[in-house]
Amino acid sequence: MFVDEGPAFQRLAAKIADEIVAGTYPEGTAVPSATDFAVFHQMNPATASKGVNLLVELGALYKKRGIGMFVADGARDLLRSRRREEFRERYLKPLLREARYLDIDDAELHHMIDEKQEDES
Repeated sequence: MFVDEGPAFQRLAAKIADEIVAGTYPEGTAVPSATDFAVFHQMNPATASKGVNLLVELGALYKKRGIGMFVADGARDLLRSRRREEFRERYLKPLLREARYLDIDDAELHHMIDEKQEDES
């Protein structure tokens, strides 16, 4: 999906997506214009537009001609679903691959995760 590293337009799209998932921009509400994002993040307006348009292409944002850009219905679920899949690919698959390489079975891996969660509490 969108990564926090890489080209500026992808970083902007990731930031906006994060804010939609967090509820900063609820479904049906307006988001700042690409120009506003450009000014705030000190980037070229064309770069900001490219980042916003990634979310339009995905269906998370939509344009109301002459009014502005809005968060689409279902955008939060759409973005969360895509983030979950990204999580599987970026974190879970390598974790499981390494666990198998080290002969860590599922029970031990679950135990390790449970212990870490207790440490974080």
